[in-house]
Amino acid sequence: MSFDLSRRLAAEFLGTLLLVATVVGSGIMAESLTKDVALALLGNTLPTGAILVVLITLFGPISGAHFNPAVSAVFALRGELPVREAALYAGVQVVGGIAGTLVAHGMFALPLIDMSLKARTGGAQWFSEGVATFGLLVTILAGVRFAKPSVPWLVGLYITAAYWFTASTSFANPAVAIARSLTNTFSGIRPADLPGFIFAQFVGAILGLFVTSWLLRPDPAAFPISEEAKL
Repeated sequence: MSFDLSRRLAAEFLGTLLLVATVVGSGIMAESLTKDVALALLGNTLPTGAILVVLITLFGPISGAHFNPAVSAVFALRGELPVREAALYAGVQVVGGIAGTLVAHGMFALPLIDMSLKARTGGAQWFSEGVATFGLLVTILAGVRFAKPSVPWLVGLYITAAYWFTASTSFANPAVAIARSLTNTFSGIRPADLPGFIFAQFVGAILGLFVTSWLLRPDPAAFPISEEAKL
């Protein structure tokens, strides 16, 4: 099945909205239920991984379920998404992410916009975001190549793991990072810290594209051309 651009953009908007609403909402819920930071992070991690499985399964057949400007940029560089459409995808992803923060705040009776004061900066944080986004793109591209039906689970499980093995708790998504700057809750990030995160995310995504393209390129010597084919 193929869907026109308006429906694909709507899927990207709704998917990013629900993703961010889950990230921010589960962070608010976790923080209200426990003062143990490890338990709160777990309460933030599991819903995020779970909703990714759901959203990619439902919206993947419509738009590809990018929900992430860095992912859309990589598919544009691969020639699988026109540049203009990739830019539109990124725009609706950012707007959808912001809407997701507003929805989460509304559900918990918080101010709809509450700029974050939570500092997330420094070389280790930026490097973590590069690693997290690199791994996400490798997971997506290799998953599409070898296990396409499993991509929702692969991405959900990867992000679940990356919450815990990266110092930054794996934003790995410029649209999500922007949306999280508007919440002064568990999952927030100061607006001033966004540039470093977003730059690292795009660098990690592009490195993931280059490495995966090389890694998955077949060896021509493994498929010798027969004499019949040469004729």
